[in-house]
Amino acid sequence: MVRIDKVYTRKGDRGNTSLVGGRKVRKDHLRVESYGTVDELNSLLGIVRCYNSEKPASPRKDGFDKILQAIQQRLFDLGAELATHPEDRYEGQLHVSDEDVKWLEKVIDTMNAELEPLTSFILPGGGNLAAFLHQARAVCRRAERTVVALARQEEVGGQVLPYLNRLSDALFVFGRWVSATMGEPEVLWQPALAYDDSWHEW
Repeated sequence: MVRIDKVYTRKGDRGNTSLVGGRKVRKDHLRVESYGTVDELNSLLGIVRCYNSEKPASPRKDGFDKILQAIQQRLFDLGAELATHPEDRYEGQLHVSDEDVKWLEKVIDTMNAELEPLTSFILPGGGNLAAFLHQARAVCRRAERTVVALARQEEVGGQVLPYLNRLSDALFVFGRWVSATMGEPEVLWQPALAYDDSWHEW
């Protein structure tokens, strides 16, 4: 499906790029920004998988990696869908489906069933896995906002926004789940917490 013979072509040196099918757009076009942000999200999930690989061997660690790998693969499908203008869609067009959204819901429900109810919001951090999962969640929300803006101008696949919306929920649950099951602390927000001025006692 994809063949890359040469890394650079110089065709984008003036700020233009080609969508799937050859349509030329500016590199700051919302469609490019949308699939570029999805690519950024996918890269963060790659970092999460690297840190997950360093955890002690366990069925949970391996199962979590399978979930992350499946999401990375689906994000490439979603990126390809976003990189195709509606008028240039083709037979066999890659896209995310309602089944993909339901699969995420199944994963969320399974993991969330193992967690205690939240009593406050969570501060991003706690451990490497949780920290990058929270960053991925924030990037996923940005991707969703960008696609919302794109959808005001051009047609977007019907399950793109539901998938990104559900994925951001999943990434939040993932962050909590790794804290609960892989020994990473979970730091809760304490509203109006008093400053600890012992910081200057170094």
